[in-house]
Amino acid sequence: MADTGAIKTDLRSGAQWLVAALEAAGVDTIFGYPGGAIMPVYDALVDSRLRHILVRHEQGAALAADGYARASGRLGVCLATSGPGATNLLTGIANAYLDSVPMLAITGQVASGLMGTDAFQEVDIFGMSLPVVKHSFIVRRAEDVAATVREACAIARSGRPGPVLIDLPKDVQLARAAAQPGPTAVAAAAVPAPDRDALVAARALLARSERPLLYVGGGVGMARAESALRDFVAVTGMPSVCTLKGLGAIDPDAPEHLGMLGMHGSPAANHAVQSCDLLLVVGARFDDRATGKLDTFAPGARVIHIDADMAEIGKLRSAQIALAGSIPLVLAALSQALPIESWREHCAALRALYANRYDAPGADIYAPALLRELSLAAGDQAIVSCDVGQHQMWVAQHWHIRAPHAHLSSGGLGAMGYGLPAALGAQLARPDACVVCVSGDGSIMMNIQELATLRRYAIPVKIVLLDNGCLGMVRQWQELFFEQRYSEVDLSDNPDFVALAQAFGIEAFGIDARAQVPGAIRRLLDARGPILCHVRIDPRANVWPLVPPGKSNGEMMDSAA
Repeated sequence: MADTGAIKTDLRSGAQWLVAALEAAGVDTIFGYPGGAIMPVYDALVDSRLRHILVRHEQGAALAADGYARASGRLGVCLATSGPGATNLLTGIANAYLDSVPMLAITGQVASGLMGTDAFQEVDIFGMSLPVVKHSFIVRRAEDVAATVREACAIARSGRPGPVLIDLPKDVQLARAAAQPGPTAVAAAAVPAPDRDALVAARALLARSERPLLYVGGGVGMARAESALRDFVAVTGMPSVCTLKGLGAIDPDAPEHLGMLGMHGSPAANHAVQSCDLLLVVGARFDDRATGKLDTFAPGARVIHIDADMAEIGKLRSAQIALAGSIPLVLAALSQALPIESWREHCAALRALYANRYDAPGADIYAPALLRELSLAAGDQAIVSCDVGQHQMWVAQHWHIRAPHAHLSSGGLGAMGYGLPAALGAQLARPDACVVCVSGDGSIMMNIQELATLRRYAIPVKIVLLDNGCLGMVRQWQELFFEQRYSEVDLSDNPDFVALAQAFGIEAFGIDARAQVPGAIRRLLDARGPILCHVRIDPRANVWPLVPPGKSNGEMMDSAA
């Protein structure tokens, strides 16, 4: 007679263990595209609670997962088959790596016995991804799948976030096994406590400084330290500047805030940096786009560098005081009133002198004014996702950004085609938010196929397509630095974008005169579903100011140069 009291073994396929582990990790949305080597996972998804979003290109899957993660603070997950599916993810993985975005990329792989034989659709995605991930896994046994997923999710989220890749051979997906016992979660590495002596020295240096300046980077948003930073500014009264990724960490309306620094930064920000005597660097890495010619950057300033990642401190510029650890804890420890009223008045005068103007002459559409008006009309809870080029810098300069998670931009990689898939990912993460994608006629063509994804899932992203008939940023550089020898920048033969969007089933309309802007903004924001506004702008329009290559941030060019 059978023993009815025997314990039943939970046998599942590797693909089923993968799906169950993702559900247990709190994942609710996956962006992907099926294929032969990942088919067992797609079969397991049929019985899963996970929401799968079918994109139309694997790069779109990775960039949508990126936008989902940035907008929500949760893990973004993308899924692809082997070979070209996996390689198509790499641009999005690299983008997440350079901007420190928590992402899990899962790729199918040919069966274990075929690996290394140049089998159909086999590539060494493990090796190819190593420079642009925090960690990569190849799972060899079905019973290891669940534990690998738990570890991968923990690595992607902990410390300095970033992408992790799991490569899953097809035979491992199909094999049935009982999961091996393991920890329900992998402990995250503890953030080091800041050195007490360094804190004392930093407080003393701050107290002695006459012209201190906050230099704020993307690490503040990653650490969710915006409140701590704003409290610090309220106590110290210290003027501040931000990097591209740091925008939103400081209230843009704060009188002490001077805006973005760097190549296309505010003159007020760049001049303040060049004349300060102390830089308090918070979650920034002295990127070349921010510093210009590094050996001329803030030449008279001593440096206190705060970062959760010790590897960034001293990497490009030596710091007199290094404070590795929790950004909120360090800021709280350094908070003190500072007698810098004359410096604050000087910075306020710079802010007033170099305030943006939106009264450009003529009847043509002035892109900075349009973006400013749209950002104010969309409200403080809106999310803007932009592509790469002139429009990216106009968004950074003129959009009213109130929080880091509300500004999605490919900072480190500068990937054209980022804006649309990132926007749809953000909208799915934040369904109640107004999500605006700002793109250009060059960038939109990189991932325009994702209009089909917007249509399929009725994702109500508002697309503003600024069309100057060329690759604007490249054209600007060829005008200024290559003697107007224009090479391969003409995009005047692009399709009719309104008709193209409508062919995808997306509401679309176009404008080409300034008087049409208010009505266009109302139509965009009132739309219940996805909508595209095609905006014709002057092909000769440039982004100002501009720090020329190899120059100090104090040597900015402007429209009169």
